Amino acid sequence: MLQTVGEMDGDNQTGASEFLLVGLSEKPEQQRILFWMFLSMYLVTVVGNGLIILAISSDSHLHTPMYFFLANLSFTDLFFVTNTIPKMLVNLQSQNKAISYKGCLTQLYFLVSLVALDNLILAAMAYDRYVAICHPLHYTTVMSPGLCILLLALCWVFSVLYGLIHTLLMTRVTFCESRKIHYIFCEMYVLLRLACSSTQVNHTMLIVTGCLIFVVPFGFMIVSYIWIVRAILQIPSTFRKYKAFSTCASHVAVVSLFYGTLCMVYLQPLHTYSMKDSVATVMYAVITPMMNPFIYSLRNKDMHGALGKLFLGKAFQRLT
Repeated sequence: MLQTVGEMDGDNQTGASEFLLVGLSEKPEQQRILFWMFLSMYLVTVVGNGLIILAISSDSHLHTPMYFFLANLSFTDLFFVTNTIPKMLVNLQSQNKAISYKGCLTQLYFLVSLVALDNLILAAMAYDRYVAICHPLHYTTVMSPGLCILLLALCWVFSVLYGLIHTLLMTRVTFCESRKIHYIFCEMYVLLRLACSSTQVNHTMLIVTGCLIFVVPFGFMIVSYIWIVRAILQIPSTFRKYKAFSTCASHVAVVSLFYGTLCMVYLQPLHTYSMKDSVATVMYAVITPMMNPFIYSLRNKDMHGALGKLFLGKAFQRLT
């Protein structure tokens, strides 16, 4: 049964009724700076990913498997930041930094599910690039609309199950009196550090499901790119080699950014997880979703054309 703050007196353990999202700083002057900084990043992320989705959906030339998965990646990133940043912005402007127990678990569920979904979509995109470069003559046949929808559906199913498993396991945890979360959202490791009851089952499931949802897809991506590099090196034309590499460069950059920031946070023992990891948390929770649209559109002529048509319409077509 959940207990209120008043019921905690004389009791060193409790099922929490609410948590306090302290954030990155409790100093008012720093909170003002953080508010405008995160508001700016949130708006850039929303506009950038929104434009990617609109450009792809409005341009028939981009109705291909690669851009199908990219649009879904942008949607996931959009959903991801909306799950965390608005609440953080409210807390930075408010004296009341409380988040209810149910609200915290809801945020945790979407956070865990969407990180997993991001990862699985990146794996699907790696498979798309593998087929496009290693089996170009069969690309249209293999990467059919039916297969693309099936891959995306599997990504959603596994992500939803992954989120449900860890959220339901968290409901079994009993928390200590200290309910301060020195992070910008309800994060798995931070909540486990507040636990007074045994979290052995949570740790075991984190390892098992983490291997299935993150390690296996990452290994698949590495193997895919080994075959891709081998195929590209066999291309006689230097121009065609460059063109083949350029189609993969954006994906490699996003995967590197995603796994690099994720490893900074989670590849460490739970007892060492502390406030110093806040920067890494912000990197994968805010910076990565914000950077993805720039990475995918920076040197992509197809995206430039689609965005030009989106803003200028027929006038852009006459210019080109």
